[in-house]
Formats: sequence, C-alpha cells, structure tokens
Amino acid sequence: MAFKNIRPVSATGALFAPALLWLLTCACGPVYGQAYDVVISQGRVMDPESGLDAVRNVGISGGKIHAISAGALVGKETINARGMVVAPGFIDLHEHGQEDKNYRFQARDGVTTSLELELGTDDVDKWYAAREGTSIINYGVSAGHIPMRIRVMTGQEGTSLSTMNTAVAEAANHREATAEELSRLRGAIEGGLKQGALAEGMGINYTPGASHWEVLEMFRVAARYHAPLQVHLRYSSLLEPQSGVAALEEVIAAEAATGAQLHVAHITSMGLKYTPQFLQIIDGARQRGLDITTECYPYTAASTNLNSAVFDEGWQERYGITYGDLQWAETGERLTPETFARYRRKGGLVVIHEIPAEAVQVAMSSPLVMIASDGLPITGAKIHPRGQGTFARVLGHYVREEKTLDLMTALRKMTLMPAQMLEKRAPAFTDKGRIRVGGDADVTVFDPNRVIDKATYEEPLRYSEGIEFVLVNGVPIVRDGQLVEGKYPGRAARAPISH
Repeated sequence: MAFKNIRPVSATGALFAPALLWLLTCACGPVYGQAYDVVISQGRVMDPESGLDAVRNVGISGGKIHAISAGALVGKETINARGMVVAPGFIDLHEHGQEDKNYRFQARDGVTTSLELELGTDDVDKWYAAREGTSIINYGVSAGHIPMRIRVMTGQEGTSLSTMNTAVAEAANHREATAEELSRLRGAIEGGLKQGALAEGMGINYTPGASHWEVLEMFRVAARYHAPLQVHLRYSSLLEPQSGVAALEEVIAAEAATGAQLHVAHITSMGLKYTPQFLQIIDGARQRGLDITTECYPYTAASTNLNSAVFDEGWQERYGITYGDLQWAETGERLTPETFARYRRKGGLVVIHEIPAEAVQVAMSSPLVMIASDGLPITGAKIHPRGQGTFARVLGHYVREEKTLDLMTALRKMTLMPAQMLEKRAPAFTDKGRIRVGGDADVTVFDPNRVIDKATYEEPLRYSEGIEFVLVNGVPIVRDGQLVEGKYPGRAARAPISH
C-alpha cells in the first residue's frame, strides 16, 4: 500500500517514528510480525457512520479496533466471518432486566451494551458497583425519577419494577409532591447525575400525581447537566383530551422551555394507532431545532405491571382493549374480569396485545426511530419476548422477510443512533456504535440469511439464531452461536463523575 503526502513533522525533517509505527499498524496490519489479539477475517464489514459496506479484515487488540484492511491480518485468534456481516455491537437503550440471565439472552441477540434509561435507579454508585466485574456485556443506568420520587416521598427504595408498585409506592405515585419534597427530588436527581448517570429517566404514566410543574423542574435539572431524558409519556390514551398527543405535547413544551434533550420511549405503545401522527409531531419539532429522538420495539404487544397506574379505572376505553387482550406473564393465560381483579391485587407483569401492526411498520421504516427492547426482568415463564429477540427480529423479519427497511438503516438504528444520542453526555459513546480504527471492539457478527428471533409469546425464553460471534471490548462472549462461559468483559458505560 502506498502512502501519499506524508511529510516530515520534525524541524530536522525526520519523520516521528512512533507516529509512523501507529499509522502503519492501523492502516496495514501488524508491524514486524506482531499479531493482533483477534482478527475477524473476510466478513462484510458494515459501518453506519462511514457507509463502509465491503469485505474487510478487522484487527483487534487491547479492546480496541486497530485495523480495517482489505489485506490479510495475523491474529492470535482468527474468526472466519466469510458470508457474514460484521457490525458494531448493538446498543439497547431500554432494558429493565439488568441481570446476568437477561444479559445472556441479550448477548445471543447481538447486544454488547445494555442500558436501563427509563426506570433508572435511586442509587447510581450502588447500581454500577453491583455489576462491576460480573457482566458479560457493557451496562449503564439513568438517574430515575420514579425510584427517587418514591424514596423522597416514602423513604422506601424503589429501584425495581416490583418495589415501585407496592401499595405505599402507588399511593405516592398518585400524590402531588409538596414543595419540600420537590426540592429534595431535584437534589436527588442532581446527585445521581453527578455520580455519572447516563441520563434522567421518567415514567410519567406511572406517576399520575406528578404535576406539569414537577415535570418541567425535572427537565431543568437534566438540561443543566446536558443529560438526555428518556420519557414514558403521561398517557397512551386514545381519548381526548387526555390523549397520547396531549402527553407528547407536554414533554415537547418542557423541552422547548428548558433546552433539555428529549427521548420518547417506545413510541408505538404510546401512539398506538396515532403513531404516524406522533412521528409527524416529532419531525416538526426537530425541524424547528428541538433535540428530540424516539425508539420502538418490533412487536404488537406491550408489557407492564398489572398493579401500576397504567390500569387505573377507565383503562379499557383509554387503550381500546379488554380483559382478553391481557396475558398473565406467569402462566400465559388471557385474563377475565375475575382474574384481572385477583392478579391486580397480587401484582405482576402482563403482556398487553394492543399495538396495531401498521404502527410497528411505520415506526420501523421511519428514519427518526431507534430500536430498543424495553426488555423486562425474567420473572415468569410467559414474559414478553422483546427482551430476548428484539434485534434479531428486526434483522430477520423486518429487514430480510418484510423488507420494511434495508440492512444498513436497521444497523444505524441499533448502533450509531443510540451512541450519538448519548455521546454529548457521555463522551465514551463516541467510540461505540461504529466499526472504525480507534473505536471500542464491541462487534456483532451475524449471518444475514439466517438471523431470526426464536422467542415467542408462547415460548419467550428462547435464544435468537444466526448471531454467530459477539465481542465485548475485544473478548468473544458468543462463539459459533454459543455463549462463552466464564468471561466477564463488560464495562460500565457511564458519564463523567463530578462528585
């Protein structure tokens, strides 16, 4: 390979040797017989940032990508990726199941970074410490409005889906905060952001007692720390005046008033049949300079706790569904008025069959919409399959079978777009979501002709197929389609700490 326009950089005209060595290593491959830790050989490298889509060899050492070459590279380990796509590792912005059993399903689905940005936590330092050295994939969290609000107003921890829906917590969720409580809540969110939380998470639908002023105050805190807000809108109702459109208008107004960065969670379960109108509103706001993004998962059902505020009186009219559209996650049974009342008192997850297929198609094809699973803790045999199969479903069903979107666009929604959303708050994300020299070696290798989700509503705990290799910080955690045991290369994905 010829190098053009290389000029001496020292006053004496001598080329700076270390810089030349780095250049040769990154551009051409090993120098003086040095081998990379891992070489991914002869795969179709697809990088959404540069647009690269060509057969290349990728050299990885020290957790970083050091070479992308048309020529052969030497590695201590070589992965034969011929006939497969080599893509940036998938970034899931919205995964509630932050445990090893969830991470294992996500790794088999191509995810290398799993983030809990909607519910979040009330103790950021503790949350990160609990996962250090024990995670197969990268992990990150937000400062959570719901759990911090519960702690401020009740004194109890609210960091999980189960504790946030206790009777005490639900009473607080339905009550407006006092001025003193609101002041403490602002301080708690600010403290979490100082501890390096990636974002601020808000689930306004679960806190109906939160006033419009409280929402605005939470946006102000996030804007002060340049933290995106991942927001579950106040309503997904089909009824005016408390419709999903009004809920979207509430947060856009708060964004415009504060200058915050807004990310709307799972737009299809919020918009339902009005999803196209939601996307028009978001597009209009973006054209007028507002920083607003959104996401969806590739399913026609939602899922949440049955004893949450989502199922307060009037839910059937608000969502246009009835008891039979609810599936109890423990058993898979469809509910009746009697079982609804009994399980609501007990508490637990339901799968909600409410999203029109047309809404999913529109969101999948929209350039505004990222992919995120909204996966849940594995607490029942019949939980929603989205935490286990979202990314393979997009690639297999919506790209290959339905041709709803092309492969590069799908990869952009899973990798580059989530990284770009977070990189202003957390500069480490400038090295994720790309296949480029100097970037993190989070890489997913899959067979585009075979990749498919296998998790279903009837059998949700099934691994995706066709994801053949997954590397996290340069360490293979999936090899030949199987999990590699005993490897924990996952690192904290965190914003700079300022306390």
